Amino acid sequence: MSEANPELKLTITESAQGYLAELLAGQDEEVKGIRLFISSPGTPKAETCIAYCREDDEQDDDIVVQYDNLLARIDLRSLPFLEDAFVDYAKDRMGGQLTIKAPNAKLPKVNENSSVEDQINYVLYNEVNPSLAAHGGEVSLVEVIEEEDKKIAILRFGGGCQGCGMVDMTLKDGVEKSLLEQVPALAAVRDTTDHTDTSQAYFK
Repeated sequence: MSEANPELKLTITESAQGYLAELLAGQDEEVKGIRLFISSPGTPKAETCIAYCREDDEQDDDIVVQYDNLLARIDLRSLPFLEDAFVDYAKDRMGGQLTIKAPNAKLPKVNENSSVEDQINYVLYNEVNPSLAAHGGEVSLVEVIEEEDKKIAILRFGGGCQGCGMVDMTLKDGVEKSLLEQVPALAAVRDTTDHTDTSQAYFK
């Protein structure tokens, strides 16, 4: 069977399929296949992951691909960032190694159809963090929650921003203003950072 699904522009070689199928054969019956996704896609912290997929892990909008001996589910949000991704398995003297190359995983890919999370990350990593870096700080998205049908971004500050005495001004006048202006679906921003730790703070 073809090594890649042309619609996905993602390649899982036959050797990788065989290796993953062997791993799955040793798992319990609850494991239905693998799930491929990227954590923090489109950001410098992006990581490409392959995990065992149980029924509880399945998402309704997953892309399902049936290879000869392997069922793979692809996270829909991760799909644009998995373009040109390549999964391979090569045997060596130590047994073998599974390699995953996803050259687009860390590249921002944002348009009007992108998720709120991706839009937020785009603003944070391309506009907000370069400014905070001058003070040795950064801010990252923890999650997006909904309260009374309103989307709220939960953020965490790090580096020189953690424990910084100016963080409230940074959040309100800088980060929140930028996010609300550029992510229309977002209603509010909250900071969950523990600012009692002032050891790295830029302003105390």
